[in-house]
Amino acid sequence: MLVTGPRLAVALVLLTAAAAAVATVGRLGHGRQIAVAAVRAAVQLAAVSLLITAIVSSPWATAGFVALMWTVASATSARRITGGRYGWWAAVPIAAGSLPVVAGLLLAGLVPARGIAVIPVAGILIGGAMTATSLAGRRAVDELTGRWGEVEAALALGLLPRDAALLVCRPAAAQALVPALDQTRTVGLVTLPGAFVGVLLGGASPLAAGVTQLFVLVGLLAVEAVAVVLTVELVARGRLHRR
Repeated sequence: MLVTGPRLAVALVLLTAAAAAVATVGRLGHGRQIAVAAVRAAVQLAAVSLLITAIVSSPWATAGFVALMWTVASATSARRITGGRYGWWAAVPIAAGSLPVVAGLLLAGLVPARGIAVIPVAGILIGGAMTATSLAGRRAVDELTGRWGEVEAALALGLLPRDAALLVCRPAAAQALVPALDQTRTVGLVTLPGAFVGVLLGGASPLAAGVTQLFVLVGLLAVEAVAVVLTVELVARGRLHRR
């Protein structure tokens, strides 16, 4: 899809520098993080490319790699939501949203029990659960922090602590589903996502590519809905919170 070589490397460096510069000039506060994220992505993708080649033939190595993806996703969401030890509860919605779907697809025979198929599918679903958990968790915790007076007012009226917290944080946390909803609604009209392009470039028919992409989008909606609901519940029950 891209012509590899020195020009591609230069283009990547320029794009990273431009993104970091715009974030810095616009005072978004993420200029350095953009540069670090780009470098990390390059190193990690190079390492993963070599690793996947070595492990795809082993079911146990594949399962271990999926567990590693879940662990890294959980750590990322934990850091985004609380930045402390309580953030590790984020592992629950990520696992509950993604891993049962992966297991179900394998048991139903929709995904071949081979590393080359399991790892990409698991990565897409775990990544979606991670994004939804991070967004829902941050929004819910921020709402409770900024509107704690409303929670106390609800408690004064006789609501239970969980119900009072949900009354405040649930509407904001539900916005975490908006990116997945927009992507699903506009697929084919605004963008052609990676799964569609990848299957198409792999030699499959446009119809097969479309079916694959539809499966990915619907799967992500299901995974992210579960992750958001559980994340909000954990925040409302005081499991996910900032110090």
